[in-house]
Amino acid sequence: MRGGVSVQAASAARTATRPNLYIRICDGFDGCVRICPPMSSTFITALVVAVVTLITVGARAQTLGGNAAAARVKNPVASTPASIQAGAASYKKYCAFCHGDAAKGDGRLAPKGTTPSDLTDAKWDRGATDGELFAVIMEGAGPTFGMPGLKGRIPDRDAWSIVNYLRSLGPKR
Repeated sequence: MRGGVSVQAASAARTATRPNLYIRICDGFDGCVRICPPMSSTFITALVVAVVTLITVGARAQTLGGNAAAARVKNPVASTPASIQAGAASYKKYCAFCHGDAAKGDGRLAPKGTTPSDLTDAKWDRGATDGELFAVIMEGAGPTFGMPGLKGRIPDRDAWSIVNYLRSLGPKR
């Protein structure tokens, strides 16, 4: 009994007002009655797909030490003043909030507990070739994904232009 109305009566009343929706009444830990919507098979399928996708992306992500397959990939976008300028614009749109305006790893919106890389120094933990940089941008930095990948959210050409822009900032490799 809660507030003079039994759980069964409240359930029947709610079900009667929404006949096409099955509603369960769950007794919360704090003593409150909560309405818990059922999980549809569509929701469960979407959840399974999301988990499998995260596991798959984790297997492909760039890890410490680089990626031999990505290292063999050549940058198809020539490093020209125009591509560097385009890369700077894409960097500001997709990367600066974590890596900072000057790419020093000091962005104000980096997730708590992460340490974005300084992209201007000589140290590249995940490989130093254009292909490896591209792989990090697109697939993310595993294993914890402090940096998520941008695949599907950024055109390949923009990612390659970001690589050209980053090359213009740091020491020559």
